[in-house]
Amino acid sequence: MFWTSDFMIGVYIVAGLLVLLALRDRIAGGTVIIRNFPIVGHLRYLLIEVGPELRQYLVANNREELPFTRSERQWIERSAEGANNYFGFGTDDMVYGTGYPIIKHAVFPYGEVSFADKSKDNKTFAIPSAKVIGEWHKRANPYRPKSIINISAMSFGALSGRAIESLNRGAKLADLYHNTGEGGCSRHHRHGADVCFQIGTGMFGCRDEQGRFSPERLVKLVNDVPQIRMIEVKLSQGAKPGKGGVLPGKKVTWEISEARGVPIGHDCVSPNAHVEFTNADELIDFVETVAQLTQRPVGIKSAVGQIEFWEELADKMAKDPTRGPDFITIDGGEGGTGAAPLTFADHVSLPFKTAFPRVYKIFHDRGIAKDIVWIASAKLGFPDRAMVAFAMGVDLLHIAREAMISIGCIQAQKCHTNLCPTGVATQNTWLAKGVDPEIASKRLARYVDSFRKELLAVTHACGYQHPCQIKASDIELCSGPNSFSPLAQYLGYEPVKPRSPYEQGEKMATQMVELVSKKGGPDAPHRANTMRLDKAKLREALAKTASQPINKS
Repeated sequence: MFWTSDFMIGVYIVAGLLVLLALRDRIAGGTVIIRNFPIVGHLRYLLIEVGPELRQYLVANNREELPFTRSERQWIERSAEGANNYFGFGTDDMVYGTGYPIIKHAVFPYGEVSFADKSKDNKTFAIPSAKVIGEWHKRANPYRPKSIINISAMSFGALSGRAIESLNRGAKLADLYHNTGEGGCSRHHRHGADVCFQIGTGMFGCRDEQGRFSPERLVKLVNDVPQIRMIEVKLSQGAKPGKGGVLPGKKVTWEISEARGVPIGHDCVSPNAHVEFTNADELIDFVETVAQLTQRPVGIKSAVGQIEFWEELADKMAKDPTRGPDFITIDGGEGGTGAAPLTFADHVSLPFKTAFPRVYKIFHDRGIAKDIVWIASAKLGFPDRAMVAFAMGVDLLHIAREAMISIGCIQAQKCHTNLCPTGVATQNTWLAKGVDPEIASKRLARYVDSFRKELLAVTHACGYQHPCQIKASDIELCSGPNSFSPLAQYLGYEPVKPRSPYEQGEKMATQMVELVSKKGGPDAPHRANTMRLDKAKLREALAKTASQPINKS
């Protein structure tokens, strides 16, 4: 009887609360649905809230979800786990869909390396950059990235400290460089990987008390963080070009204050444009100033909209080839962001496959595209998309959301709410603690390693040593029912390709033969020739010295 009485009391309390909720909904409900359907109307908004998760697990097919399909996420996740990332029974993709790319294999592939199932193949393959950043302008410290795949700009603030640390530690394991994003080079970016320091409109990390560019603070930063190998001046990003932003003061913690150089608790403003330069001439001057101050290569990053700026920049660089950006990063309009207005994310700036060739062709027609290092970012973290990008003239790739997925992101699309359930894109301390940098960093390294192996496997299937050798004529795009056309036809150009770094490595090995033969003892010629002929050792040696420019003599 006692338990029955308690039970009834509980029922009355719940019923009373429901009545109060119903009255509140009817009188002061925030929406028509809530007012007209008290209590049960809340179910609609609950289902909307968990809709992405329901579609992920129960409704959508393998190729349906955006921005990354289930198949794409599974490939990343399996690669990150070191599991078998193969798929069975053949393709379920729409191979006759307009724009679908086909990579044309060679009858006689390049047969140097056999790639096995990831779970059985423990070899690792660095794919060094074919170009040396800063070599054209004779910078004091030119830089050859050890990997053609690197981590794109994601700021501490947009991502949690643990997520940034995981990316940096993973980058060190996989020999990548890590772009800081415009939020400054935080303590979480300083775990050993090479760093590309990004300067945005807010000048975070190199600003004075008034928010203007501070040469002294930039020089101090580069001296304090020797891992900074290159500087990127951000003009805009694909997801929200021309859009500034504000980080509310309540989110400006001591760590963010330290990284960005703004007072704790004060609003952190990112203007929509730079004040240090307003045209191509002033941009070139700023690039040269930063290069002189830091003794590092300097480039620019931009989305693509109006084309006149690029024509002006190319004309000036062609006229005076000693000045200007050492690299150009093109960010497609389909790129990611932590938060953006829907119109900007959907409609402002050209998507990558349209944006990149428009800019590249301008420099190609003036004969200087071959001298610039071209970097691409926009959902390119998969071997097929990478091959198309390299065929268009790209030299290096930046990956962002794919890297996030590898360390735990589930595409919940709650980045803008500070409630990322995996702790990757949030400053919520409780949620962020779910990210274990020790585990997540290894997951990133395994994903990149799988990416590079599959990229090399496809490259070899096409008959080449290095992805930089792929040509626009090696790719065809579906142009209609049962119709495919060469990529070169769409581009209007065939990119000028650099020499493979492996070919450059052969020249290095020949120099080693001569050197060791003279100074290494009676068996030196034999040892040197063995090293020259052993391509695997040659790759390893080149990867270790990849940050140094190749002697061209």
